[in-house]
Amino acid sequence: MNLEGLELAKLCRELASNKKAQDPVVLDLRKVGGPADFFLIVSAENEPQLKAIAGEIERGAEEAGRKVFRASGQAASQWMILDYGDVLVHIMHSARRNFYRLENLWGDAEKILS
Repeated sequence: MNLEGLELAKLCRELASNKKAQDPVVLDLRKVGGPADFFLIVSAENEPQLKAIAGEIERGAEEAGRKVFRASGQAASQWMILDYGDVLVHIMHSARRNFYRLENLWGDAEKILS
């Protein structure tokens, strides 16, 4: 099985929830243009949780046939990005997420709720 696009974003959202990620949002950037087709943005409350969420997503996505192309940031930076090409996963400390407000920056993107 090799998931792409929306299916991968939804799987990553589910995997993040396994580690109690907060406020998951999937944004469809295909109509507005962006560095990927989909963003998944989730919040964590501390560095160990950031690492746990990233690890769970990497493990689960690899089991589904997708390896992370590039991982940026570290838990200490309070913002980690997993780049799957068509999906960018942003794992952010909630304070940093409130500061940068990516959902507002990409406000024209459709939110995928289910």
